Amino acid sequence: MSSKEQRAEEQARLMQAFCQLKTPDEAEAFLHDLCSRREIQDLAQRLEMARLLSDGASYAAVSEATGASSTTVSRVSKCLNGPEGGYRLVLERLEGRADA
Repeated sequence: MSSKEQRAEEQARLMQAFCQLKTPDEAEAFLHDLCSRREIQDLAQRLEMARLLSDGASYAAVSEATGASSTTVSRVSKCLNGPEGGYRLVLERLEGRADA
C-alpha cells in the first residue's frame, strides 16, 4: 500500500470514528484525546467565524469578534461558500433546520 493510500485509509477511519460519537460529551472526550486544547480552540473559532459570516457579518466584524486574522476569515469564507458544504450543513443542523 502506498503512503497516499495509507493516508486515505487513515482519514476514512477518522471520519468513521466521528460518526460513532453520539453526544457532545463523547465528542469532547474524543477531541481532547485527539487534539491539543489550542487546536480545539482554533476549530471552535473557525466554526464561530463561519456562523458569523453565514449571518452576514463583514470580514472586519468577524475578525474583531473572534480575534482571527483577516487571512483566516477569508479562508473560512472560501470554505463556507465552497463546494464541500460542511460548514453550511453543520450550521443548518445546529439551527435545527429539518431539511439539513
